[in-house]
Amino acid sequence: MANARRGEITADIGGETFVLCLTLGALAELEEAFGVEDLAALGVRFARGRLSAGDMIRLLGAGIRGGGRQMSDREVAALPIGQGLENLASIVARLLAVTFGAGEGPRPNP
Repeated sequence: MANARRGEITADIGGETFVLCLTLGALAELEEAFGVEDLAALGVRFARGRLSAGDMIRLLGAGIRGGGRQMSDREVAALPIGQGLENLASIVARLLAVTFGAGEGPRPNP
């Protein structure tokens, strides 16, 4: 069962239930994948609200691995969409909201 206080969500993807969490390691993986230098830049990128299918695969893969299940991005890409693209976008939005805060994104230190 997911614990939102730890930044976890539960999501049904392709007929399977996953716990997703963007751990510090998962966030570092995403920084590298998206070519940004820090968490603030990562938050800005996600706040734009324009994600490609590849972006969603990377986010879902990092979240699944952060939730404790070993699954490559290639395996994530092969999951059936099932309930539709809107459902996957909602999962990504929930994951980002629980990680960065609802619509706020990370704030730089003063």
